[in-house]
Amino acid sequence: MYEWHGFGGGIMWIFWILILLALAGFVAFLARQAGESRNRDKTALEILQERYARGEIDGDEFRQIRDDLDR
Repeated sequence: MYEWHGFGGGIMWIFWILILLALAGFVAFLARQAGESRNRDKTALEILQERYARGEIDGDEFRQIRDDLDR
């Protein structure tokens, strides 16, 4: 009368897809948190140097902000 359909049969496959999506989301969350923790360890001067190296600010602005940080 009742047959076994592997992973629960019927629409149970939706449940397994949701479990896999939740697992993938959790892994992505952990990876993002790990990346953010590395940025928290940087000093203001290191962040300023990176911005200058990427060309986000020019030399005058770099020196002005660096001098402000030294105060």
